[in-house]
Amino acid sequence: MQGFELRAGARKLMRGNTPKVYLVSILFIVITTVMSELQFRLPGISAANMRFLEAVSRGEFPTAGLLYSYFRPGGAALAGLLYLLYPVLETGYKSYCLNTARGQGGDYKDILDGFFFFGKTLLIFIITTIFTALWFMLFFFPAIAARYRYRQAYYILLDAPEKSALQCISESKRMMKGHKMELFLLDLSFLGWYLLDLAVILLIPLPVALPVISIWLTPYMGLTHAAYYGRLESSLAV
Repeated sequence: MQGFELRAGARKLMRGNTPKVYLVSILFIVITTVMSELQFRLPGISAANMRFLEAVSRGEFPTAGLLYSYFRPGGAALAGLLYLLYPVLETGYKSYCLNTARGQGGDYKDILDGFFFFGKTLLIFIITTIFTALWFMLFFFPAIAARYRYRQAYYILLDAPEKSALQCISESKRMMKGHKMELFLLDLSFLGWYLLDLAVILLIPLPVALPVISIWLTPYMGLTHAAYYGRLESSLAV
């Protein structure tokens, strides 16, 4: 698969679905940004983060016990809930991108698709996170490979909601066999845009300017990855 073709196809889809593709992406970015900001400002979480940053700035590394002393059960529980909502919302955005890439008329409501199989989405997230963490304990590169091994699980769930989380993970492993480096290089092709996005966030202290690159980059990457899944699926079906 040629990354150039996939990216060119994604840009064409973006032009053909303007302005909806940007409005849906803005909605997704706003929701996840608000969640992240709320998560950071919850009682106990904010204090722990501040103490961590202060210690690091002094060249110290705070102990887990010190950070834990600032946590509050209610804030920690809500932060955990918000953390678990991310993969559900991301699955919904993948659904929008997949429907758009297939010419099936992606819509705003697609962002909520992850909630229709909430439990399975969370199971995929939890299981793949645990597997990746276990590989990371052995070595860095196997952990990266493991992460790419499970990348298609959410798309498989969107296509076949009747499948279990483990089935989706197993099928993703089968689909990605021999294709992990291919997808890694595709991701690497977006590195320049990542760095530009980061530069805008760090160097331009204007809130209105912060999401400009993300508003374009989010659907660009989402549609490219959805198209990659579609081509991978088609090639394996032959």
